[in-house]
Amino acid sequence: MKHSIILLILLAVASACTRTASLPDKFTTSDSLPNIYPDYVGVTVPQNIAPLTFCMEEAGRQVVAHITAGGKEWVIGTEEGVCPSAKEWEEMKRAALSSTERRMLVDVYTTPDSTEQWVRYKQFPIYVSPDSIDPWISYRLISPSYVTYEGLTINQRCLENYTEEVIYGNMINSTEKDGQCINCHAFQNYNPDRMQMHVRQHLGGTVITNGKEAHKHAIGTILNIDAAGDTVRGSGVYPAWHPTLPLIAYSSNKTGQTFHTYDVQKIEVQDTYSNLLLYDIDNRRVLPLEKDTNNLDCFPAWSPDGKWLYYCSAHYEKHDTAPNITKEMDLILHFEDVHYNLYRRPFNAQDLSFGPRELVYDAEADSMSATLPRISPDGTKLLFTMGKYGVFHIWHNSADLYMMDLTKEGASAPADSTHSSLSTPRCLTEVNSPDVESYHTWSSNGRWIIFSSRRYDGNFTRPFMAHMNPDGTFSRPFELPQANPNYHRLFLRSYNIPEFMTGRVTITPQELAKTIREE
Repeated sequence: MKHSIILLILLAVASACTRTASLPDKFTTSDSLPNIYPDYVGVTVPQNIAPLTFCMEEAGRQVVAHITAGGKEWVIGTEEGVCPSAKEWEEMKRAALSSTERRMLVDVYTTPDSTEQWVRYKQFPIYVSPDSIDPWISYRLISPSYVTYEGLTINQRCLENYTEEVIYGNMINSTEKDGQCINCHAFQNYNPDRMQMHVRQHLGGTVITNGKEAHKHAIGTILNIDAAGDTVRGSGVYPAWHPTLPLIAYSSNKTGQTFHTYDVQKIEVQDTYSNLLLYDIDNRRVLPLEKDTNNLDCFPAWSPDGKWLYYCSAHYEKHDTAPNITKEMDLILHFEDVHYNLYRRPFNAQDLSFGPRELVYDAEADSMSATLPRISPDGTKLLFTMGKYGVFHIWHNSADLYMMDLTKEGASAPADSTHSSLSTPRCLTEVNSPDVESYHTWSSNGRWIIFSSRRYDGNFTRPFMAHMNPDGTFSRPFELPQANPNYHRLFLRSYNIPEFMTGRVTITPQELAKTIREE
């Protein structure tokens, strides 16, 4: 009932935004840009994106926007914000695309509640790209807490409007005694019908879908049989679907949390053991990739042609020789000494074998740590996150997005060489913020990226999107649009693992729940 009341309130606020507005007769002018939320000043959006809505950062201000594009004009706004209707927004985008600059120009007028003196701020553009974006994204919604996860859900959202649906939630199969934790949703080549997700704890297993069918795979049990005596430490964790074959590469991890007593960054999530493995879905068999217990291999990602498996890896050997200090404790005590480099391995699809690893980028040589490699759909760009240490950069304020050009001569480096012969990574200063930038992925056409950022408040991760220009630079990123411009300031959940999809997941939560209950 409480959630329904909140939803009705939000809908009422959103609908109130569409009332007819008029421009003030008298006003003063300002040379400053308006302080709006979300900050859509100068952004580039795809031609199929849902309406952008915004309000003033300062409370108690009326706001009216005069928007012009392609010789047409609109006047929209109330005290709640500037919220164009779907029809108005489509008209604006079409008009912008018909203009030479492909933009709409926005003049914002506001008045504080203490006076009726209106102010017109400096005009700003919103650019509209003819490049479309994938119509759907998926993500986890979770409280930004270290212990609370019962309300976690995996959701999907249509980017062309505000439709949002639950794919599956923790509470569907949980009981008062036995709870679940669902995580690590992933898709094969953006296909919503080919999805995998993990179920931890109660009724645990990995669920893999094929169209409207879902099957439960006990990868951990298979490991105990097939990989006995091997170095794999647990079931598959972080997934990467092969783009065309029924194969999923996983890192098998043992992770844990530690807490700082004085650092602003209160939590450190660490990977104390990890290896790579390949799961053959059709034959339900596991193939470990490497047996070096001093290497921490994590976050695999395939090249678009399926011929290379990229991943990050840190070499860590115990510092303290005291017998009462375990390697796990030693690694926790020396957390700032753990630096991950980027590697790749050639893959032979005929016999499912991998060649020796090749160094792609030596982040450790730069006293940095690189993670989450993602290759653009055309195979020419490598996007990744880099921070000062560690692998879970969602907790690191130093984390930023970087990109490498994979088309440079000498596309591979000698195995375990000190420096790669690839291009030097470029920090995406046009995308990054002073706070955390972490998980990211490419759109299926390679023209857009989506990533998680804490740039607004430092506590909640929100999805941001940016357009890649022909020269390899990116436009100013924009936040996921909502019908109510204040939505994210009222919504106390973090968005994790935003993924693009070419369509909507059609299998229902009830069908997934039934599959999960099957042993």
